[in-house]
Amino acid sequence: MNKKLSFSSYFIIGVMLFALFFGAGNLIFPATLGQNAGENLWPAVIGFLITGVGLPFLGILAIGFSGSRNLQELAGRIHPIYGIIFTSLLYLTIGPFFAAPRTGAVAYDVGITPFVSEEYSQISLFLFSALFFAASLWLSLTPAKLVERFGKLLSPAIIVLLIFLLVTAIINPMGSIEAPQEAYKSGAFLNGFLEGYNTMDALASLVFGIIVINAIRSFGVKSTQGVLAATAKSGIVAVLFLGIIYTGIAYLGATSTEVFGLFETGGPVLGNAASHYFGLAGTMMLSIIIILACLTTSIGLMTSCGEYFHSLFPKVSYKVFVTFFTTLTFIIANFGLTNIINYSVPVLMFLYPLAIVVMLLAFLSPLFNHSRMVYVSATIVTFMISIIDGIKTLFDQFEMDYAGWLTSIIAFYEKSLPLYNEGLGWLVPVLAVILITGIIARVQQLSTAHA
Repeated sequence: MNKKLSFSSYFIIGVMLFALFFGAGNLIFPATLGQNAGENLWPAVIGFLITGVGLPFLGILAIGFSGSRNLQELAGRIHPIYGIIFTSLLYLTIGPFFAAPRTGAVAYDVGITPFVSEEYSQISLFLFSALFFAASLWLSLTPAKLVERFGKLLSPAIIVLLIFLLVTAIINPMGSIEAPQEAYKSGAFLNGFLEGYNTMDALASLVFGIIVINAIRSFGVKSTQGVLAATAKSGIVAVLFLGIIYTGIAYLGATSTEVFGLFETGGPVLGNAASHYFGLAGTMMLSIIIILACLTTSIGLMTSCGEYFHSLFPKVSYKVFVTFFTTLTFIIANFGLTNIINYSVPVLMFLYPLAIVVMLLAFLSPLFNHSRMVYVSATIVTFMISIIDGIKTLFDQFEMDYAGWLTSIIAFYEKSLPLYNEGLGWLVPVLAVILITGIIARVQQLSTAHA
């Protein structure tokens, strides 16, 4: 029997999904975007929404559309070993190495720092992150209650508090929108597009997709078509909330520059805005928003990582994995937000194209009858470009001179690949390879059928 869900069920699952996505980067990066984009805010926001909202939505749908039980099975269409390696890298990236530590670091930087003097910053970060990740660990050990806890308690509080701040900023802007910074004077759309990578939500969607699908099935929806339809409707709820809040935060950032000047990250933008409008009460309100948003994301990440690696190594219990990953996350969080972000960007430039291509292939797969040749060819081309992008970004991030071999490859890519300097050099070659190998695969299959 395939049960039809009510609107309230879609809404609860959608809000749960919003809560899983909405964390550290979702608050700081749109604010930074708004400050830097200035008068070119709207093309930059559109670019940001494509990667920060559109790609995560497609990721959720790709898992449902593919009929795969999880990301490893979907990526395993390229090769079973690739499926394990890619999925493990993705989980570690959005888990204990980068995104999960960032939740604690951002929660501290924006939610606690205003109340602590600088001389006690390191010890206070240690104590706060210990409490933060202890709470995350406790809640992660009972994942069956995710829908109830997230959908009915934490998420509505986050949404209400944020919208209250943003509506106030729209009705009474802090200042006029200034001229864009150099990077956004031309190419604001592409800069916004790449800025959306930093949220890591498209990567997370390939993980959270299965959580949403399992939640939908627990409501009684069993058929593949029913699960896909319910996933789309629940995803739209999350996407609407994310899009509205991203746009609002970006606008808040754009109107703050005249009053506060430019900040290195988006955290001070939000903190100063809350203080500007509501004084101490505003700062405390923002602290609650940050801590709740980051905590919900941390729980989702730890839950997903624990479940995945337990499936790989069933002899090690889920609780052991969650405890280990949470402890590792706690340690990395204490290196500070700046270090976490600096080291994550090169990894994202490497992983994001591979993740996007997996999504594209999942949707296009029926057109070439799921031919492995198409999957392998597209992935190899993507890898050859994205690995250089990742290494190049690492050198740029830490202002190091390129090695000779790297200079030669970059020069060749810049000359040969459309959109390479915009960080999208992989796009045209991959689409061409999918088209060519897809046609070859169809011809081969037709020839075999008529033989």
